[in-house]
Amino acid sequence: MAYEKLSRDAMAARVARDIPEGAYVNLGIGLPTSVANHLPKGREIFLHSENGILGMGPAPAPGQEDWDLINAGKQPVTLLTGGAFFHHADSFAMMRGGHLDICVLGAFQVSATGDLANWSTGEPGAIPAVGGAMDLAIGAKATFIMMEHVTKAGEPKIVERCTYPLTGVGCVKRIYTDLAVIEVMPQGLRAIEWVPGLDFDALQALTAAPLVRAA
Repeated sequence: MAYEKLSRDAMAARVARDIPEGAYVNLGIGLPTSVANHLPKGREIFLHSENGILGMGPAPAPGQEDWDLINAGKQPVTLLTGGAFFHHADSFAMMRGGHLDICVLGAFQVSATGDLANWSTGEPGAIPAVGGAMDLAIGAKATFIMMEHVTKAGEPKIVERCTYPLTGVGCVKRIYTDLAVIEVMPQGLRAIEWVPGLDFDALQALTAAPLVRAA
């Protein structure tokens, strides 16, 4: 069956659609940062970075970068009117204190029960890189995952049980991939939508945990 995967920009735009007016949101390092460029115009959303920024805007235009104004991934950002800077200890207090509505993170694996593995594949000699992911995954009111549906080798990233070191247990609410949007429910994983040309059985075959079809 012929189908086309979503581009990274299309994935970011799909995530952005589900971020409501007035939300306080952290966008994780890597793919999730692109969500900032697709937030609906006119919808007031407050972007947070764990290095101590609240009120970030989209990425600056080429040539307009200010390298004294960067996010936690060391990428240049812009600051909206009313934006603020503060110590990273205060930033982590916001994260850990439940003051963020949503965080959007990448992942190596997500389990059927919403466990998240996104900081290490456990390979010998790998450099630990958890950063603020544990604080975000547990501290935010909702954790969204944005990732490819399968690895470059074709292995499913949505699994019955994570085999990589965990970032958080039962913390994921929704998974956005280049093939589908999947909600983590108490009774399991519910596929809300999937790309045109891909039928539900084919999506299930690319997912190593049981899916139910949204009504």
